[in-house]
Amino acid sequence: MARVSLRLFAAAREAAGTSSITLDHETVGEVLDDARSRFGPEFSAVLAGSRVWLDGDEPAAGDATPVSEGSEVAVLPPVSGG
Repeated sequence: MARVSLRLFAAAREAAGTSSITLDHETVGEVLDDARSRFGPEFSAVLAGSRVWLDGDEPAAGDATPVSEGSEVAVLPPVSGG
């Protein structure tokens, strides 16, 4: 397992009540499943409409993309405004 940082922005941060957490997992999907379990349905709803990045790029294999020690998974909800 790799120790990774999950960074949450905007509505994801608000729904989770934190801007980051450190988790130990092997794939992006495991990180996101853990976050859904920890932060509940409001966070899950925000996540469903969000972009997820791994170390600044879209995960090549989606949720099956492996994470490495020290990786950063970021959840970026859509931005609204005018």
